[in-house]
Amino acid sequence: MYKLNRLAGGVALAAALAGASLSANAEEMNWKMATPWGGGPWLERDAQTFADYVDQLTAGDIAIEVFPGGTLGGALRVTNTVKAGVAEVSHNYVNYDYGTDPTAALLAGHSSGLTPEEFMMWMYEGGGVELYEEFRRDVFDVVAFPCSILGTEIFLHSNKKVETLEDFQGLRLRTSGAWAEIASQLGASTVVMAGSEIYNALDRGVIDAAEWGSPEMNKPTGFQDVAQYVILPGVHQSGGFLECQVNQDAWDALSAEQQELLRLAGKLSVFDSWLASSYADLEAYQELVDGPNEIVQLDQSFIDAIYEETRKWEDENAESNEWFARVLESQREFKASMTNWQQYRLPIGAMGRD
Repeated sequence: MYKLNRLAGGVALAAALAGASLSANAEEMNWKMATPWGGGPWLERDAQTFADYVDQLTAGDIAIEVFPGGTLGGALRVTNTVKAGVAEVSHNYVNYDYGTDPTAALLAGHSSGLTPEEFMMWMYEGGGVELYEEFRRDVFDVVAFPCSILGTEIFLHSNKKVETLEDFQGLRLRTSGAWAEIASQLGASTVVMAGSEIYNALDRGVIDAAEWGSPEMNKPTGFQDVAQYVILPGVHQSGGFLECQVNQDAWDALSAEQQELLRLAGKLSVFDSWLASSYADLEAYQELVDGPNEIVQLDQSFIDAIYEETRKWEDENAESNEWFARVLESQREFKASMTNWQQYRLPIGAMGRD
């Protein structure tokens, strides 16, 4: 398991300050954490990081044991597992509840959405985290807050070269959520399947292409071994979040100080995941560049068409869903405030700065 060794000084200080207001004889709570993850960084690094932070910040008063997907309930029904009290806490992807409320896509990340860095600023400075917690309580009866960041995904691992909107027509594409709807409107033939089925489907030609995650997350899947083309950029999922959910009764049993420490553990975990995943993506992507795959960049006209179709999808959902409209308005206002960012900030990774 991933052992926490970053931000130790800040954690120790926060724990010391919190300890002044927590009972020295507080009853220890042993919580189970449900996840959808069978393994990999989201389970072994990100979920465990949150559990470790909670342990440190509460001075051991809340101990969390992390369980892989399917152990405590359906891997894609983690919200129900937490709501029912089978697990007190989870590490989850809000977009798995897209079918209940499409607002989940705005909070998880969607096409023409926010980059990881923009997402973090909107969450913690632009009012996003308050909307997130209120939405989850109101619609799903669980307490939830961000606890991992998602990097920009690879647009496609594909056996067909895709550069233009014309190339996208009829493409047998594995995807899910909001992008399945939008990609269908753009002409793809979308297929929803579990991640474990993608490799064989690509290899056997059942599908032409698939989207899954960032370079780091895709590396161990082997998609690059059965699909010639790596299509960029990932405008369908420019960034996003994973969440930690807490059962309402378990949350209510905590003191106000403990509740704030759990939120802090989530925020620290987001920062850690951003550092770790961003750095890991660099190496994973370089391996693709150096390997036998062909790297393909989408034509700007296709990107523009994606943005246009996404805006239609957003406007249609906002008309009929009050929560969707609230979150969308907040994100659009934030994006408008970011338009002058590039005027004074150097682009990340730019060369020739001497």
